Amino acid sequence: MTDMRQADLRLPLYQQVRDALARDIANRVWKPGEAIPTEAELVGRFHTSIGTIRKAVDQLVADEMVERRQGKGTFIKPANFQSSLLRFFRFHDAAGNYRIPEAKILHREQLTPPPAIADSLQLSPGAQAIHLTRLRYLDREPLLAESIWLPATRFQALLAIPLPSFGDLLYPLYEDCCHQVVASAREILTAEAIASPHAELLQLTPGTPAIVLERLAKAYDGSPLEWRSVRGRADKFRYQADIR
Repeated sequence: MTDMRQADLRLPLYQQVRDALARDIANRVWKPGEAIPTEAELVGRFHTSIGTIRKAVDQLVADEMVERRQGKGTFIKPANFQSSLLRFFRFHDAAGNYRIPEAKILHREQLTPPPAIADSLQLSPGAQAIHLTRLRYLDREPLLAESIWLPATRFQALLAIPLPSFGDLLYPLYEDCCHQVVASAREILTAEAIASPHAELLQLTPGTPAIVLERLAKAYDGSPLEWRSVRGRADKFRYQADIR
C-alpha cells in the first residue's frame, strides 16, 4: 500500500490521506466492487483521528471513487459506461422490445496516432497507440461505428488476444488483461453529415445526419487511458434529461 512519504505536506492532513488512498485505488490495491479497510483500520494505518479519516473518505465519495453501503462498509465504485452510451442511442427489435447491440472488432493495429488524439492521450511525440475499429449491430444491422485509441505501452497485451475473444464490453477486458481500470470519462456530443469510411461501415448514404459521441476515459489517478469516437444514425438518437 502507498504510504504518506509521497504526500504533499502543504496540504491538510485529510487531503494527504485522501491522496494516499486514491493512489492505492489507482494501483489496484482494491478492485472495483471490493471494500476498502474500515475506519478503525485506516486510523491505525495513518496514525490520525477518525474525523480526519472520515473527511478523507468523504472526499473520495464526492469524487465518485468509492461508495458507502449502509451497514456494510465503503467499496470501490465500479464504473458503468455501457449505460452511459446507450442512454443516447435506443435500439428495438421488430417486436418493439429494447435490445442491447452486440459488438465486433473489425480491425486492430499499432501505429502513431493523429496529433489531436496523441495530445488527448498525453503521448510523447512519436509514441505508438493501439487503434481498434469496432462495429455494434443488432440482427446483422450495423448501428454504431467506433474508433478506439489506447496508449500502446499500457495495452500491449491486447495485440495478442484473438479478435473474436474481445466480447461486447471492453473495460472488463482492459482490467483483466492489461490491469488498467477506467474510473471516469468526459463525453462530448456533436452532429455531422456522415462521410467515408463510417458511412460504409453503417451502410448509410454519405451525407446522412449522424450523431458523434467522443469520450476520453481516465484512470483513478487522472491519466488518460482511452479516446474513442462513436457514430450512429441521428434517427436512432434520443436525449432525455430530468430537470428540477
